[in-house]
Amino acid sequence: MFESLQEKLELSLKKFRGQATITDDNIEDALKDIRRALLDADVNLNVAKKFTEDVKEKALGTEVKGKLRPDQLIVKIVYDELVELMGSKRSELISSSTPPTVILVAGLQGSGKTTFCGKLARNLRKKGRQPLLVACDIYRPAAIDQLKQLGSENKIPVFTEEGNTDALDIAQKAVAYAKKFSRDTIIVDTAGRLTIDEKMMAEVEGLAKELVPTETLFVCDAMIGQDAVNTAKAFHERLELTGVVLTKLDGDTRGGAALSVLSVVGKPIKFVGTGEKSDALEPFHPERIASRILGMGDILTLVEKAESQIDKEEAQKLEEKIRKNQFTLDDFLDQLNMIKKMGSLKDLLGLLPGMDKGLKNIEVDDTAFTKVESIIHSMTKSERSNPKIINGSRRIRIAKGCGRKVQDVNRLLKQFDEMNKMMKMMTQGKKSRLMSGMNALTKMPGMGGRFGRRK
Repeated sequence: MFESLQEKLELSLKKFRGQATITDDNIEDALKDIRRALLDADVNLNVAKKFTEDVKEKALGTEVKGKLRPDQLIVKIVYDELVELMGSKRSELISSSTPPTVILVAGLQGSGKTTFCGKLARNLRKKGRQPLLVACDIYRPAAIDQLKQLGSENKIPVFTEEGNTDALDIAQKAVAYAKKFSRDTIIVDTAGRLTIDEKMMAEVEGLAKELVPTETLFVCDAMIGQDAVNTAKAFHERLELTGVVLTKLDGDTRGGAALSVLSVVGKPIKFVGTGEKSDALEPFHPERIASRILGMGDILTLVEKAESQIDKEEAQKLEEKIRKNQFTLDDFLDQLNMIKKMGSLKDLLGLLPGMDKGLKNIEVDDTAFTKVESIIHSMTKSERSNPKIINGSRRIRIAKGCGRKVQDVNRLLKQFDEMNKMMKMMTQGKKSRLMSGMNALTKMPGMGGRFGRRK
């Protein structure tokens, strides 16, 4: 995410290193590069121009004090301006004071609109809400089937009417259904087209007028850059959007849409899609995205991902085991499974400060987890409980049992020992819990040796 923009901004900001002060000359040269980097990332021309003008104004008007260097000051100013450009703070979903809350979801075909509806419903259910998915895309049967599948996977009811070709009638009946069965949130998936057309716009306008939604969200594909922003603007002129959702932000996106939406459309980004899985949806935090763009990582998002997978009671039991030196390979396997649920290992490591650059030429193999699991499952119960008894002959037997090499077994046992030591340090307070946890993560299979290789 934003890799190209991050690299170019970093090169631009390097020009301030070694400078004693910020002057018209040195800032003008750097700002040309920054403007070019933004335009290459498909940021709107007017947005890029205003951004660099604001950075220049603040940089020249700020005194470099104390031990603060000009390059540090300019990074801080660019960070603040990026945050401001994307909305300053998280824009929360609004709930109706009289349930049900109606969320109308619009977008072009192929933007990930239906998938987003399923992700949003799952997200709200985890927060204690009772969502109802409504299939109002009457032109694409696959959309209805997809919504049903998403609902089934996440145990969320889906309101459909086979054979009914009146989207407005379906939506009205869905509202009555929600009230009858105490569903407090209705998520309406509307029809999409390959391009904007009058019939489509008239239909979604009619739905908005009748339902009076609390939220009207436009879903757009971040990979198409400014086209996504321009389409969102066209929808807003007819629908009065309350927010925008950017999908496929995990792909080969240049980032321009994320930086242009608020300025061009006038509405905030509320969510970003970061993958195909039903939990690959993140609330949009401008300050965190700005931090990622500048290579500062995103520790808060990483912590939230971890917390969403951690059972507090199990965590306490695990800590007690570590204190008593009873951490086993079965426990190690449980931790690997927890990390797998958090997402791609490379994406997780990319949230650590400075790791984006370090991972650039390294291919992180997520299948390494499967290899590790096969090795552990090839061990006896007593070996998993007490790895110290695993001698040479046992290692040969374990390797043969899982189709791996003895070196792979040796590497796993070494990694387990290193992780065990780090986790003991965490419980004993010898190091910051956060940094020890991050170091332990980088020791996981997938980083180094046969599990991670340079491209």
